[in-house]
Amino acid sequence: MTSRTGGTDSGQCVLCVDVGNTVTRFGLFRAPSAPDAAGAGQPELIGSCELTTLVPVTADEALVQIRHALELLGRDAVDGAILSCVVPSVGAAWKRACGRCCPGGRPLVVGPGLKSGIAMRYDDPSEVGSDRVADVVAAREAYGAPAVVVDLGTTTNFEVVDAQGAFAGGVIAPGVALGARALADAAARLPEIELRAPERVIGRNTRAAMQSGLVLGEVARIDGLLDGILAELTAGGASRDIPVILTGNDARHMAALLRHQAAVDETLTLRGLALLWQRNQRR
Repeated sequence: MTSRTGGTDSGQCVLCVDVGNTVTRFGLFRAPSAPDAAGAGQPELIGSCELTTLVPVTADEALVQIRHALELLGRDAVDGAILSCVVPSVGAAWKRACGRCCPGGRPLVVGPGLKSGIAMRYDDPSEVGSDRVADVVAAREAYGAPAVVVDLGTTTNFEVVDAQGAFAGGVIAPGVALGARALADAAARLPEIELRAPERVIGRNTRAAMQSGLVLGEVARIDGLLDGILAELTAGGASRDIPVILTGNDARHMAALLRHQAAVDETLTLRGLALLWQRNQRR
């Protein structure tokens, strides 16, 4: 799906690339040349789109995807690029491809050495996925602290921002689509199904029973984990009014099924990448 928003022509055009295990998302942002310290002048979304992640991929094939995304978004050149890649085997190819479409051939890559402005309370910060870093940066900027992000993809990730604005840790679980593939692969008589919520919990046929277990089971798991996360945050002194943000695959559909109230922010990760790019420019 491709989306575009309006805006002025001032500022630098930044390409944000989020390479996931299943889908690669592209976002074009207009970043002001000199954002002020009060937070005005944030990156403005021009448009976004997504393409299937290719594994394996060459730098030339990655460049073809970048150029296709730029064509979809109505651009032929950018002033800078930033890359998040959670697939180690294709990271070098994507870095080379991004370098070939931005001035100087030096894209930013989310990882050690990149300034995020976020304190990490993880035992080993190098283990934190680049997409999770981007989620936390964007969530704290837009929703304050504390906050909880639920990112729905190949995995279902929970990112927790504590009351001090630090990354407190989170949860990593199999995503609903991954669970569906595992069922179909491991159980010969179970079919591949459309992942949508059934009308009732008790399924009266195999497909409805699988939809209940996969979709409603995922909803119950998210609600249950949110109960535990929010209880730990409030026990640590945080207020009880803690925003929950859903992003990723079918976030709007899943949010409507949850018991917890959640904001839907479909471009959260891309916006976090744009903020990281902006924070790491030389003043």
